[in-house]
Amino acid sequence: MACQPPYSPSLFRKRDNASGASVVAIDNKIEQAMDLVKNHLMYAVREEVEILKEQIRELVEKNSQLERENTLLKTLASPEQLEKFQSRLSPEEPATESPQALEAPGGSAV
Repeated sequence: MACQPPYSPSLFRKRDNASGASVVAIDNKIEQAMDLVKNHLMYAVREEVEILKEQIRELVEKNSQLERENTLLKTLASPEQLEKFQSRLSPEEPATESPQALEAPGGSAV
């Protein structure tokens, strides 16, 4: 007498198909979740980039304003005031140029 398995092979195929469909559904949900996270991160990064660009613009503008102010103050300061200021600079800071060195060959300040 041949021993027959207590299960039907077609039962396994049905379960495998259902299991495979379940795995595909889970994979699709994982992919959708990853896309959602990716989109959220991209949005956050773009927003941060815009904020940083604005800060850079503000800092460049402020730097330009301070450079103009510095040039003006150097041209208005007397040589004695400049010498006194340069003597106060700490050794690690480079000495700034005198107003005469900032003048262009035509005599106008740069």
